[in-house]
Amino acid sequence: MASSSSDPKRNYDLFLSFRGADVRKNFLSDLYAALDQNGIHTFVDDEELRKGEQLSPTLTRAIEESCVAIVIFSEDYASSAWCLEELAKIMECKEQRDLMVMPVFYKVEPREVRRPRESYKRAMVKHESKFAKDLEKVKKWKKALFHAGSLSGDEVELIRSITKELSSHLERTRTPLHVTKHPVGIDSRVQELISLSQKESDDDDVLMIGVWGPGGIGKTTIAKAIYNAIQRQFRGSSFLARVRETSNQSNGLIALQDKLLCQILVNRKPTVHSVDGGVTLIRERLCYKKVLLVLDDVDNLCQLNALAGKGDWFGKGSRIIVTSRDKHLLNSHGINCVYEVRTLEVNEALDLFVWHAFPNKTVEIKKDLIDQALHYANGLPLALEVLGSFLCGRKESAWRSTLHKLFESPDQTINRVLKTSFDGLHDNEKEIFLDIACFFKGKSMKYIKEVLDSCDLHTTIGIEVLIERSLITYENGTFQMHDLIQLMGKDIVNNECSNDPGKCSRLWLFKDVFQILQQNREMNAVKAIVLDLPAPEEVTIHPIDFTKMKSLRVLILHGVRISSPDPVRLPYQLRWLEWPNAPYLEFGFHTNKLVTADVSKIHIKQLGGNLKKCV
Repeated sequence: MASSSSDPKRNYDLFLSFRGADVRKNFLSDLYAALDQNGIHTFVDDEELRKGEQLSPTLTRAIEESCVAIVIFSEDYASSAWCLEELAKIMECKEQRDLMVMPVFYKVEPREVRRPRESYKRAMVKHESKFAKDLEKVKKWKKALFHAGSLSGDEVELIRSITKELSSHLERTRTPLHVTKHPVGIDSRVQELISLSQKESDDDDVLMIGVWGPGGIGKTTIAKAIYNAIQRQFRGSSFLARVRETSNQSNGLIALQDKLLCQILVNRKPTVHSVDGGVTLIRERLCYKKVLLVLDDVDNLCQLNALAGKGDWFGKGSRIIVTSRDKHLLNSHGINCVYEVRTLEVNEALDLFVWHAFPNKTVEIKKDLIDQALHYANGLPLALEVLGSFLCGRKESAWRSTLHKLFESPDQTINRVLKTSFDGLHDNEKEIFLDIACFFKGKSMKYIKEVLDSCDLHTTIGIEVLIERSLITYENGTFQMHDLIQLMGKDIVNNECSNDPGKCSRLWLFKDVFQILQQNREMNAVKAIVLDLPAPEEVTIHPIDFTKMKSLRVLILHGVRISSPDPVRLPYQLRWLEWPNAPYLEFGFHTNKLVTADVSKIHIKQLGGNLKKCV
């Protein structure tokens, strides 16, 4: 169907024109029931609106704002001047507004309508007598009858077509989405989400709901569960999975728009040729439908703008559910009703882990090993499922070996899911995240901001982004992160090195720092060294060892005693220094970027630059 910006708004899928006395109690009721169950928005002419001989503005507008008109030609259809006026208006819209017209010949032959015969001929004779002073009106009716009667149409074919669409629709709605094998904790979260939606809006409001949390926490699982729970309340529904992944493919957004329309309109979907065209089609075809739409794993505004731009794209009572790792993305699209998915409670985590680790309940494992596994997963459903499945059926020795390995290097299946959030960050946020993961988890906000601001990082906005992406949390004045997210960050740094600490951007283990200090070579990759040792460690170095680290910006050494035959020189790029037990340090006059130095127990041989703080 042709469409342009000047076309009228299509408020109805279908306009039904009929003679009520002939069809209302039998054929019409069956037809309307089939249309309604199939989600086809139909305007049915209420005879109470018929006053006088002229069409009411309501009926005129309904015809103009419909996509299709079905005219049921029954035995006494032509006896009604009102029906003939409707028909004339319908045929006018067919010519001028691209209205599709489908005739249904109910107990009459098409030829009786085209060239008025029998009951149609008798009706037209009466009209000619009644409207003798306005025969043009009667001629207009005859012309409309001729052209409408010449269109192809068949009651049986129409019902068959509707039945086919209805069967397709029912088959789809009766097949729920697979949620998960063991839905531990899902029902309570679905009920929380339903309660939140009821609290935030009335039944007639269009409500967009965000489901927010880090990777692996169960956002998709919850979205599937609520989709199954409330789907039957809507006249059309669509669940679009992996929006981020699909939209990155060639014509991915077009494919998503096409799938959305196909799922909601069933077999009556238009063809999408472009993203802009898809926006128009979604807005025009769904603005009167009460729909349920789930957009899963959204990470870019262009995806929301293409699939669910505004609430008025959809009919009253519609619900649009968007899952994302990015809270700011949801808020910037106007989605202020956001449900934060939390990690599982201790008892829930145990239940989910047991389902996967002991499906047959035949293997006995010591409680301390189970506790270690639960501590590692820390309530993250993905980790509980992956780890439980991996340990399933293994002996205690394998459990101990696995857990020992995991606390040093994360499981890569889990890591890939979590790392997606990191990959979507800008460089500024990546630097801040890696510093917190490697060094500053659990430290105060004030302290972290001071350290990272000294390194010319845009810390305030960076921290906001990391919180919005569910990578860090702010708790009681400190920044925290899930243990597996911290392991993911450290793994990113370790993968830079290829077993060579001198190629790592960050060092937090004494053995790695000791190793690189024994090497007589430049190490330009090292940006930060932070050691906070429970027991003092000693090492002897050459005075210029640190100057080989030309990118070093943060040096924090607590519990480290370094001896040197001469004052230890510090690199030019250093911004932040904490080294209470340091030997003599030499600050060259060119060390003009140092902002803070905690060197209270040492002698300073030289000091130049713009040092702001010296404790």
